[in-house]
Amino acid sequence: MRRRDFITGIAGSAAALPLAARAQQDNRVRRVGVLTGLTKDDPQSNARFAALRQRLEKLGWSQGRNISIDYRFAPGGSGQEQVRAKELVGLQPDVILAQSTPIAAALQRESSTIPIVFVTVSDPVGSGFVVTLARPGRNLTGLLMYEDGIIGKWLAMLKEIAPHLKRAALVANPKTTPFDYFRDAAGEVVSALAIELVPSPVNSGDEIERAIETFARVPDGGIVLPPDTMTFVNRDLVVALAARYRLPAVYAFRPFVAAGGLMSYGIDIVDVFREAASYIDRILRGARPDDLPVQAPTKYETVLNLKTAKALGLTVPITLLVRADEVIE
Repeated sequence: MRRRDFITGIAGSAAALPLAARAQQDNRVRRVGVLTGLTKDDPQSNARFAALRQRLEKLGWSQGRNISIDYRFAPGGSGQEQVRAKELVGLQPDVILAQSTPIAAALQRESSTIPIVFVTVSDPVGSGFVVTLARPGRNLTGLLMYEDGIIGKWLAMLKEIAPHLKRAALVANPKTTPFDYFRDAAGEVVSALAIELVPSPVNSGDEIERAIETFARVPDGGIVLPPDTMTFVNRDLVVALAARYRLPAVYAFRPFVAAGGLMSYGIDIVDVFREAASYIDRILRGARPDDLPVQAPTKYETVLNLKTAKALGLTVPITLLVRADEVIE
């Protein structure tokens, strides 16, 4: 069951222009760089890049005709962000798409002039990428992923599906996601829900395993996985550990649930890459990044895995079930 109605706004104004006329404006081959926090062989990489290329094609940009796309990969937690950013900037692209906070930061250190469009960044102001969301003021702009208040929604979902819950581990890598941004925002929520938030910073697959095993020693716990490229790269491990220790978990992205996780609430990143093409299009046609407001998501999706709920001995409340955009059985 799917109901999608995602980010709107900037794509509409770009698509309204006659595509054929826009494509004829300049016959130069433009160079676009893409730096992602996933591995090259991750199926999610292929899905995201395909969405990007398809939208660019609709906007008049065809690979091999008037655009050339260079891809680089710096998997979350690998520490390769700066090296790959330097490589990409060295190619002198007309615009770069940056996926994740550490990658946007690495690219910002390498260039203050090349336009950079970021995606899957949660705190662009706090990270120093933009001055304000409305007026970025620098060479970066893009699509906001999550405001900090979303952690309240994740915790409330955990409490709804597991009323006995007393503790929740916040599992993420502070080097690859704004950990404090989400932890600090949980203050009032955890009191209202009578949940103890247990910060669980991790830096590798081994640390994920140790953190979850240690946390699971005390009963009545659950897990919150905020957006983080390192845990996303290790999503199969995270899902397996949650199942092993019978911990209900809520994730920021659907692929965790597709891999067997319990539930997620968040944006569709494939759609984000599709919408990012509109920013790239406008920049290639002369727009300045500091004149393009950071776009916030307007639609979130809830995904539930009933098979996992059953395995954990949980009864999914009807209120949660009817809100779901997708149910995996």
